[in-house]
Amino acid sequence: MSDGRPVFTDVVGELASWDDGVLTVIGRDAQPVRIAEEALVAAKAVPPAPVRRGDRAVAAHLAVDSAELQRIAGRGWPGTETDRLGGWTLRAAKGFTNRANSVLPEGDPGLPLDQALDRARGWYAGFGLPAVVQTDLEDPLDAELEARGWAPHASALFQTAPLAPLVDDPAAAAAGVQLSREPGAGWLARYRRVTDPGLAATALAVLTGGPSVWFATVPGADGEPPAAIGRCAVDGRWVGLAALEVAPEQRRRGLASAVTAALARAAADEGAELAYLQVEPDNTAAIALYERLGFRTHHRYHYRRQPGA
Repeated sequence: MSDGRPVFTDVVGELASWDDGVLTVIGRDAQPVRIAEEALVAAKAVPPAPVRRGDRAVAAHLAVDSAELQRIAGRGWPGTETDRLGGWTLRAAKGFTNRANSVLPEGDPGLPLDQALDRARGWYAGFGLPAVVQTDLEDPLDAELEARGWAPHASALFQTAPLAPLVDDPAAAAAGVQLSREPGAGWLARYRRVTDPGLAATALAVLTGGPSVWFATVPGADGEPPAAIGRCAVDGRWVGLAALEVAPEQRRRGLASAVTAALARAAADEGAELAYLQVEPDNTAAIALYERLGFRTHHRYHYRRQPGA
């Protein structure tokens, strides 16, 4: 304060996250600046810039915390049924995929932990499902669940990357990748996750859920299922890549890179600048591909299932 008047300062950059009352802005020097919410006086949004290259893009995708990324990923792969328990989001989709059938603990559930877990068990029981909680390995909640006998169920690496290098890949045009807003019959025929016909409608609802979803297809020959497929969900400056599959006989032809490039371009056209995906830790081939595309592991997470389930 000078002469009894407050002194203000500006931070110019890109908002990387806004979590727990703290804003993280990536400044022009590519360094994160953290601002307490109560210190914020005014903010002005500017239109999205062209897809960025260089240090600022790299810093932005590394600066976001894991909780914010998991919230974004949750919006991009939603359950068909949801409910709130304080700061927890309960998600169910008839057992189709772990993410769509687990608790996302975004904050305090508003109850003592044991009571909150009992409430979650009851909610999932109503759908004929066990209660499953998604947790980061570094989250204190993970240790609490372990102490209560909630066993690890599945694990994944959450990876992020700047979008620009993916957009620049010329492979998409050469492979004839086709984009659509809905997965056609061919796309669904190639997608391996739906093995139970009774889950088809639920799976379709999850796949098409999200703020802005695109499906990519590399057509197969002579009426065969597609040679490759993929999906993305655009959410502001982030795009989530998923369901990347290539026919076994079509592998090592660059089709996975082509599908990724086509989806990246669609996302960039909507203003996205950063990409994320999840991959199983033992999927070495996929991890190697994503590393070549510029992805790096941001954090690890897994699921814990209720005792006795």
